[in-house]
Amino acid sequence: MDFSVSRQRLFVLVFTMLFGVSTALNCTAQETSEPDDAVAVFNQGQDAHEKGDLKTAIGLYQKALQIIPEFPEAEYQMGTAYLALNQPENAEKSFRRAVELREDWTLPMAGLGAILVQKNQFAEAEKILTKAVELDEMNSPAFVALTDLRLKTKAAPEILKQLLAKLQLLTSKANPTASVWSARAALERNLGDKASAKTSLSRSLSIEPNNKSALIERVELALSENDLAGALEFAKNLNKIAPESDNSKFILARVYADNGKPDEALKILDSIANPSAEVTALRTQINANASENVADLEKQLATDAKNASVLGRLCLILRTENPIKALDYCRRAYQAEPSNLNYVIGFGAALVQAKQYENAVTIFRKIIEVAPDNYTAHANLAVSLFQLNRYAEAKIEYRWLSEKQPELAITYYFLGIIHDRLTEYLDAMVNYQLFLKLADAKKNKIEIEKINLRLPSLQKQIKEKKGKK
Repeated sequence: MDFSVSRQRLFVLVFTMLFGVSTALNCTAQETSEPDDAVAVFNQGQDAHEKGDLKTAIGLYQKALQIIPEFPEAEYQMGTAYLALNQPENAEKSFRRAVELREDWTLPMAGLGAILVQKNQFAEAEKILTKAVELDEMNSPAFVALTDLRLKTKAAPEILKQLLAKLQLLTSKANPTASVWSARAALERNLGDKASAKTSLSRSLSIEPNNKSALIERVELALSENDLAGALEFAKNLNKIAPESDNSKFILARVYADNGKPDEALKILDSIANPSAEVTALRTQINANASENVADLEKQLATDAKNASVLGRLCLILRTENPIKALDYCRRAYQAEPSNLNYVIGFGAALVQAKQYENAVTIFRKIIEVAPDNYTAHANLAVSLFQLNRYAEAKIEYRWLSEKQPELAITYYFLGIIHDRLTEYLDAMVNYQLFLKLADAKKNKIEIEKINLRLPSLQKQIKEKKGKK
């Protein structure tokens, strides 16, 4: 996040502050040289800061503060340098001191608020950031941090819409920052407007191609579209730009886990020296997803009854063995994390295993409204409709499946049966033949035998011109 201010603006601030100090104290000639020395050292720090020599810049800011301890501009700039060096604890101290020295200065408020959000200290962050935007309604860094706060605390859509309106106003002004566009994209994605989110991200990255918040949002957007390969590529790029960032490591580990690569994910998590609660939760989730031991997983629920990862794993591994019990775990996983589509699909699949087909149809139709291209949802809906003898509806779903995966033999088997039972004999014959062409002799032995028994009478019915035309 960019908390820097222009050299000219800072010089005016410094001059005003130092002039006030020297006038109030009525310093001697020797004393009045101290503010001049502090300004000179501060400017040297600014030069080093602009060149990217952050450690030298921090040393010079510290030297300026030794000359004049009450120097909020030096504290603020030192905070931004610490932040760039991935030293949030030191940055927090500097921002706090800057706010202490100048209570109405909203830039260090924004910096401090952003750090507190990252530390999940939401109550204090809320107080500071709300004050910052009240004092300065055009404070972009504060609104960016406030967006992060609202998303992390899962604010209601109405609140997100109000915040989005503020960011839309900020991006309509001259020279909006990449971080403002990225924050706008995050709100748009969370409100379901992925097309606008992509546009906002393009704007962000055109301004600053390596903007970390924009790259993070690209990962989140790809994950929301179930583009796991794209998310992994974006996460790797983010990690190249910020290899020492714990947040970058965490995001890459999460994407590896989503891509079914738990070993890679755990290796990255092991490299995080001071794991946060999020890191610990992800490790627990990965281990739960790999576990096949029902008893161990159920023990974890004894101390954390709403752990969606554990509930989801139990939902999956018990689905065939004990579908009724699995159904309860699936339902609880869905209730614990209703935004996770996998848990909703797991709940629906458990309904299918439990032969509760009517309820399964209702669930999967709702899933398809939200995720129209989800193959698993269509497959389970097709099975449920078939089992309910709702062949006309099932035919639509199986045709969709055959278009998405035309090499999958079993789809044509069920299409053949559906057409057969609807007395659409020519179509039945076509699909039976496609199945026989693609089927595996061992894997599909039973289905092949059934069709071979059916084909002679079917050919006779077609020859006699029976069935629907």
